[in-house]
Amino acid sequence: MNGQRLHRLISSSDRTQHIWLSLSLVFAVIYGLLSLKQAFAQANLVQDDARQHIFWMLRFIDPGLFPGDLIADYFQSVAPAGYTAVYQLGAWWGVNPLVFCRILPPILAIISTGYFFYFCLEILPIPLTGFIGSLILNQVIWLKDDVASGTPRAFIYPIFIAFLYYLLRNSRVGVGIAVLLMGLFYPQYVFVACGILILRLFVWKSGLLQLTSQRTDLQISGLGLVGGILVLLPYALHTSEFGPTINRAQAMQSLEFFPNGRSMFFHADPFDFWLTGRRSGMFPKSLLTPVTQSAGLLLPILLIFRNAFPLSHQINSKIWVLFQLLISAVFMFFMAHAWLFKLHLPSRYTGLSFRIIMATATAIALTLIIDGLFKWIESQKNSVQNLKRFNTFLAGGLISGILISLLFYPSFVPFFPLVKYRVGEMTGLYSFFQQQPKDIMIASLSGEVNQLPTFARRSILVGREYTIPYHLGYYRQLNQRTLDLLRAHYTPDLTGLKNFIQTYGIDFFLIEQSAFTPDFFEHNDWILEFPPGQTAFKQIQTGKFPALSTRMNQCLALHYRHFFVVDGACILNLKD
Repeated sequence: MNGQRLHRLISSSDRTQHIWLSLSLVFAVIYGLLSLKQAFAQANLVQDDARQHIFWMLRFIDPGLFPGDLIADYFQSVAPAGYTAVYQLGAWWGVNPLVFCRILPPILAIISTGYFFYFCLEILPIPLTGFIGSLILNQVIWLKDDVASGTPRAFIYPIFIAFLYYLLRNSRVGVGIAVLLMGLFYPQYVFVACGILILRLFVWKSGLLQLTSQRTDLQISGLGLVGGILVLLPYALHTSEFGPTINRAQAMQSLEFFPNGRSMFFHADPFDFWLTGRRSGMFPKSLLTPVTQSAGLLLPILLIFRNAFPLSHQINSKIWVLFQLLISAVFMFFMAHAWLFKLHLPSRYTGLSFRIIMATATAIALTLIIDGLFKWIESQKNSVQNLKRFNTFLAGGLISGILISLLFYPSFVPFFPLVKYRVGEMTGLYSFFQQQPKDIMIASLSGEVNQLPTFARRSILVGREYTIPYHLGYYRQLNQRTLDLLRAHYTPDLTGLKNFIQTYGIDFFLIEQSAFTPDFFEHNDWILEFPPGQTAFKQIQTGKFPALSTRMNQCLALHYRHFFVVDGACILNLKD
């Protein structure tokens, strides 16, 4: 294929659309298969965030699991209705939620691919733009674990991109359904969508900001805003049994929101706090991942030199939706800071929004550059032969470099796709607990306790991964449990240990072999954030032995690798 035919293939606006869409979907399927390969590489795998947000859904398969479990009840209460319904439907089909959450991400990515392809074409009707945009979006998806998690934030990618597409297509039904789905799966982004709809009500005309006279815009915005209000109303009226939501003043008094805390939010450096903080910052650190998205920063420059990039004249006014998305997201970012944590985390509003903006800008910029380079090659026909060869070689090399970097970028990333699956390695422990009654309660300070609800399917008293501090009614109970567990675990008083067992109905303790050594504290420094933990550390250093350590062998139910399972009922029957 010669250069001119290749240029026509790339710059064609209609005849090759099905080819580029097919290629986009092929890459989405390939990336999805790579994720599935990891997801089913071995038994006892769970995605990191699924441990909190999906384990309780095992109740859909066995309603007898986690009876009266505070942790399971909490995460079930905060799960959006649509998200819950999808997994409940999967369970009805006979698919275990922990398996379903591994199957869903590739499906969500493929849906996102199709919508983003056509969204890009609404702005620049060149199929190559849709291909580049969807390819980059897929790389963005699989270089983060948002979609891979199968949690509510996984669903916002296809839903919000669909909203943007239907908005540009002036589809009343599409916009209305998308807003409804946002409310059912990820309510925070309803605010961003409504912000865009409000901005579209105004136009700049004759040097003044005026209300639009376009009937379609008025109808779509009105419908979307009414839908947004209706879908958010239940959240506004609902009073959580685990509330109230923590406020800024209360969070400032909690170690959980500071360095080494479970939900670090407050940074000492203002730059980190406002710009790059994972939860507090405006810009996600992965914004330019993949690095090919850096090309999106060139788009404003390319638009200044339009004559050098002829395809830029085909960019239509719909590109303003990116600016509207930027304004809406930034506004909600500051609103979330102002009403911390009523609107949850500020970074959630700009993270996805900025990634969509950058992926779209990059797709447009690279399309203009590739087309411009082909135009430059074609303009060399009358040049001196040697100069023509050099310029053609240079332009061809640049085009090849761009395409290679786009297509093969994941090959240079050792962890692609990034799915963050955790392996449940202590199969003997899980098997032992599964053989126990479903209503048992397990207490432990070991990190392995975080795996037990998923793999052993049994309730735990407390686990660091589950100590989410945003709702005080829940967090205070978990925090009190942690304090009481630390005291009981290291108290030399057998009576105090027995009182703890009776208070919380502890059936088993899961104890690491090193739990009564200073080394355990050094590798679990979060324990030292609590006064009882500090006291216990000093006690261990001075050689005082806790009652649990001295009675452990008498009530040993299981010794598996470097873990001991101690029977709580047995301890209750011991004499001082």
